[in-house]
Amino acid sequence: MPLEWSGLSPELLLALDRESAEGLRAQLERQIRDAIRAGRLQVGERLPSSRELARRLGTSRGLVQDCFAQLRAEGYLTTRVGAATTVAARACPQPAPDPEQPPVPRLIADFRSGVPDLGSFPLTDWLWAMREAGRALPTAALDYGEPRGAPALREVVAGYQRRVRAAAADPARTVICSGYAQGLRLVLRALAAHGVRTLAHEDPGAAGATSLAAAHAGMTAVPVPVDEDGIDVRALEATGARAVLVTPAHQWPTGVVMAAGRRRALIAWAQRRDAFVIEDDYDAEFRYDREPVGSLQGLAADRVVAIGTVSKSLAPALRLGWLLCPPALIESVVAFKDWDDRGSPTLDQVALARLLASGRYDRHLRRMRTVYAARRAALVEALAAHAPGVRLTGLAAGFHAVAHLGAGCDEAHVVAEAHGRRVGLYGMAANRSAPAGTGGARLVLGFGNVSERAIAVGIAAVADLLAG
Repeated sequence: MPLEWSGLSPELLLALDRESAEGLRAQLERQIRDAIRAGRLQVGERLPSSRELARRLGTSRGLVQDCFAQLRAEGYLTTRVGAATTVAARACPQPAPDPEQPPVPRLIADFRSGVPDLGSFPLTDWLWAMREAGRALPTAALDYGEPRGAPALREVVAGYQRRVRAAAADPARTVICSGYAQGLRLVLRALAAHGVRTLAHEDPGAAGATSLAAAHAGMTAVPVPVDEDGIDVRALEATGARAVLVTPAHQWPTGVVMAAGRRRALIAWAQRRDAFVIEDDYDAEFRYDREPVGSLQGLAADRVVAIGTVSKSLAPALRLGWLLCPPALIESVVAFKDWDDRGSPTLDQVALARLLASGRYDRHLRRMRTVYAARRAALVEALAAHAPGVRLTGLAAGFHAVAHLGAGCDEAHVVAEAHGRRVGLYGMAANRSAPAGTGGARLVLGFGNVSERAIAVGIAAVADLLAG
């Protein structure tokens, strides 16, 4: 498909050498011909008008028209009355088409976790916030901003975290980042600069991504088991680590909520070991069966780094998040952020600040809690109807649950067979550091981006596999 450039006369890089023995028209013909042959100009692309090209090159319009006429005669260009001059369909050999690939069957239900309902993104509210941000943005704000982030967003995020998550948030120690991945990298590099060499992480958890991030920071990652109360602090103590990554509000992927006693033990460990806790607060906004739990960071702001984003509450494409940093790490984190990218895009930050401060963000969250609660109920009902022997856990928050399969089920076999039935299922084994088969066959069922009807149809299609 040819590129459609806007404007009356698209740009085209051509240069004429008036000191050359080759005539100007010959040079122009050769350069356009070479551009077409080399693929710089592709079939169907428009050329500048003869008048505009002559003005840019400092030649007569007649010379350009004669050049175009010659190239049309050679089959390189084509012109229709009232239309621009374009590259002809047979101007140069076309690459052989890629061999036909069999169509990938569309899934009737994809239970991929970690994805919010993308169709419910509040586009109207976001466009309003962008307009408001652009309308009120001072000219000086278009310069390179503070690496820690736009003051307006840091103020609003800190206030929001204090109000909703009971965090000890200070705008001066809040750093805006480009999502969770960058936030984690910044924190790990800051910890490494402070002499931390081992990072502990939950098992099961995001073992692969965490180990890679730790390695890039020059650290070693070690897994620590999770039980029904959260991370095992005694096992953590035995690792000798001075940093740990946890998901206390809704553990990824088991869904357990870290118990109050376990939280106190974790903070005591950090204080005793001169260690730091990294809190991934990834989907704490969505709770159903119990009272909201506060942020771990609010219990020990000098020992906990909280990472939050709008990837689950709004959409991953926004690439906006924040770090609530302890005093000991803030300067290092800001320095690494400055080296990374000089700061996240200012206009997007101010727009998010407008969205949060206006109450539209809260309104969106209230609506999405209702949506996810209905999908959660649909998943429970579908399994009760079609596979009553399957036990669900991790339903207190977020938009994924864990399905415990029957004793005779092979996790990998279930996943493969389900895909053949056009249902996307995902096993727990991919999130474990322990060997495959440890802990029994389990599935991580995401329901954030699956409609209630698709949930019912998908579970019905694989019910016999789940039952074992």
